Amino acid sequence: MRVLLIKTSSLGDVVHALPALTDAHQAHPNIRFDWVVEESLVDIPGWHPAVDRTIPIASRRWRREPWALAVDGRRLWHALRGRRYDLVLDAQGLIKSALLSVIAHGRRYGLARDSAREPLAAWVYHHGISIDRNQHAIDRLRQLFAAALRYPAPQTDVDYGISHDRVGSALHPVSGNYLLFLHGTAWPSKHWPESYWRELIRLANNDDFLVLLPSGNALEKARAERLTADNPRAQALPALGLSALAGLLADAAGAVAVDTGLGHLAAAVAAPCVSIYGATDPGLTGTRAPRQHHLVADFPCAPCLRRRCNYSGEATVSPACYTTVPPAKVWGTLQPSLKRRK
Repeated sequence: MRVLLIKTSSLGDVVHALPALTDAHQAHPNIRFDWVVEESLVDIPGWHPAVDRTIPIASRRWRREPWALAVDGRRLWHALRGRRYDLVLDAQGLIKSALLSVIAHGRRYGLARDSAREPLAAWVYHHGISIDRNQHAIDRLRQLFAAALRYPAPQTDVDYGISHDRVGSALHPVSGNYLLFLHGTAWPSKHWPESYWRELIRLANNDDFLVLLPSGNALEKARAERLTADNPRAQALPALGLSALAGLLADAAGAVAVDTGLGHLAAAVAAPCVSIYGATDPGLTGTRAPRQHHLVADFPCAPCLRRRCNYSGEATVSPACYTTVPPAKVWGTLQPSLKRRK
């Protein structure tokens, strides 16, 4: 059986789809997937043994460079039309992903109108599947795959299907015990205060851990350099691809993350991790794996689900809700789960 999977973004959402592929592979050992995904995330499908081909799209780049769509669109059209599929599964539930499914040859499956993020997308599917919205994103995807591919919805633990030899490694090996602090995130309201990061780095150094801080853009790089300035036991990493980061996380003693896609990557490669939530709630989209810990702000306006904090009262840090998730609490939560090299 050959299936075209459309799950284009974002990083966390794409990682969430991996357990459903594992389920499908176990139910149908001969199943093979082609996966349509955003070009910045093309490493991820290749980590799973059930994926044969990755078809990149560049919707984010096209918004900045609309002239590139002419060339890229022709390539994408031929890639989607080049095979006949037993089933085309849109796991994104957006109008743009539904339109991609129309181009491909095969019976189209996706979320029904009462379940899709954009209900109009459901009009183009041959089969719309209703999935309860009030459950974790990973569970919803596992149920969607099971219904589309006709096997019982699994009740087993989450298995991302990633083996260490499928992910990359760092540009150079890191010796000794090290931690990754995943400080970058899109919303200003999700940023843990820099003073807290500095204190957490000090606590980790005192326990003989090297601290590595990755970054994905110029602002994150500048923050990482500020946090590691004049500290030989803390390093701002150069720009790394997802495979290199996954390899680093797989070998790390542990990690600390804000609400960011890299936190889900840590879960997928079984890195012990504390994820910090202030403006957002981990209930439906939090990290899911053994040794994953969620620390949620206990504050009157949390979770506010706002991109920017609008709290106007007195507080020692900003966003104010993080006063309830101080560095000592984070370190005390992470310590018992850490993997130390002998």
